Amino acid sequence: MLTQTTSAAAAAPVAASDKLAAWQPALLAVLSAVLLWLGWPVHPAVLALLLLVGWVPYLLMEQQLTTHGASGWKVWRYSYLLLVLWNLFTTYWVSYSTLGGGITAVVCNALLMSLPLTAFYHTKKRFGPKLGYLSLPIYWIAFEQVHLHWFLTWPWLTLGNGFAQANQWVQWYEYTGFLGGSVWIWLVNLLVFFSITKYRSSKVPGAQPLSRVQVQRLLVLPLLAVLLPIGLSKIIGSRYQEKGPTAEVLVIQPNVDPFNEKFEGGANFISHDLQLQRMLTLTEQNLTPQTKLVLWPETSLDETYFESNIDTYPKIQRLRQWLGQHPGVELITGLTTVEQYGSDKSNASPTARFREDLGYYDIFNAALHLGSATGRAEFYHKSRLVPGVEGVPPWLSAFVIDLGGTAGGLGSQPERTVYRTATPGLSVAPVICYESVYGDFVGDYVKNGASLIGIITNDGWWSDSPGHNQHLQYATLRAIETRRDIARSANTGISAFINQKGEITQRTGWWVQAASRATVHLNTEQTFYVRYGELIGPACQVLAVLLLLLTIVRALQSRRVAAA
Repeated sequence: MLTQTTSAAAAAPVAASDKLAAWQPALLAVLSAVLLWLGWPVHPAVLALLLLVGWVPYLLMEQQLTTHGASGWKVWRYSYLLLVLWNLFTTYWVSYSTLGGGITAVVCNALLMSLPLTAFYHTKKRFGPKLGYLSLPIYWIAFEQVHLHWFLTWPWLTLGNGFAQANQWVQWYEYTGFLGGSVWIWLVNLLVFFSITKYRSSKVPGAQPLSRVQVQRLLVLPLLAVLLPIGLSKIIGSRYQEKGPTAEVLVIQPNVDPFNEKFEGGANFISHDLQLQRMLTLTEQNLTPQTKLVLWPETSLDETYFESNIDTYPKIQRLRQWLGQHPGVELITGLTTVEQYGSDKSNASPTARFREDLGYYDIFNAALHLGSATGRAEFYHKSRLVPGVEGVPPWLSAFVIDLGGTAGGLGSQPERTVYRTATPGLSVAPVICYESVYGDFVGDYVKNGASLIGIITNDGWWSDSPGHNQHLQYATLRAIETRRDIARSANTGISAFINQKGEITQRTGWWVQAASRATVHLNTEQTFYVRYGELIGPACQVLAVLLLLLTIVRALQSRRVAAA
């Protein structure tokens, strides 16, 4: 009896240990998701350091599972758990605009993110750890590059964006762009993982223990990989001075609730005339004789305007009259426009719709530039469209049901328009909302001569959540990459000014009517990143294709050997 009791007592710890081991991959997946979330804006900037170790639990999880012979399907399930949780914790606020859209964004984006991790698993399985771990950052960054340019583009969680609130550590983005931050994150995570793995292997019974000096060496390389980029950034930042002549810019934040006030049918709809009057009043109250440019938010003029006869609309005439009373002032505002192509389909764009009374036409989320009372109106059409909301790819158009001409996506344009003003040196990049998340895209404006980045947006869809704060912080990276000042006008916050070092020098409150005025610098020099564009992403794409081909060939060879 005593023997049986002792055996049962001994079995209990073993069972508990097995249960803990079974849960360990899930715990590591959750830990990785939490670390990546805590390191992301808008948590305190110092927590961005967690991004440099946020993938280590995932790497330990993947190693544990593959060492014990887990199937690729099992590894994928735990990886997907990590990615779903990270997406959920960081971008849950998308559901404030539409619940279905928020759920879809989390589930589908996590699914897409699992592709580079799956490719890494198979390459490591076929070629071993050395090439396997080298392939991981290559696959991941190649995916980020694709995610920047295809029709389902959603680069919100591009790893390099994670340093937006700690941008004093990444002043070298003027050379690498934000994908350089993705490289840094993977490099440090892998070095930390290798150090942990080597230390743990020395603790296995029968293994030769590490000396104190050897343990210290394991710490040195990861520590240098963290400190050297930060030190380099501090040197670049301390030496950089604002460049270019100056001009005074005024940004307006009318604070019109997009759910209840802005659009017809809202519970507290404010007429378009009153919305226009609010913006004119805020502008008039804050204008000075030195003001050269006024920015109004995205879709400020919330009616649909035909571009071919823009000057026949009463509101445009009113704006012309107001500008005529303020010589030297120019206005950039958001609005919705229509461009007609006639009845010949060959003249129409791929996104054009058709109506009997209009022929083929496009609808645009546009920016309008008005100069003096007699100046020509200039349009820019938003070209990085929010997938599923503004953009529908041409090959899906056949499956879209046309309900009275409202079906299909918005139009766009292939080139970046720059508004050149009468003020010497003042050339403005009209960046509309979501477009400010794209580094190389914004760089194209600067290539075309922009000396100032003007962002017009409407961030009220996401309530008072991390969404609008993250959107603002991402803009600081665009300032560093291009070394351009940024003037940002948001309908419901946050409007701001950002200098060429990515420092937010002025910002408005959330959900308040406000106007903000600042003197900006007009830099005309081009950074390395602007001149040469995105180099890291395309290089990783080429390497990723080669690695995938090698992996597929090796897998086919293994199958032939097994079959023989």
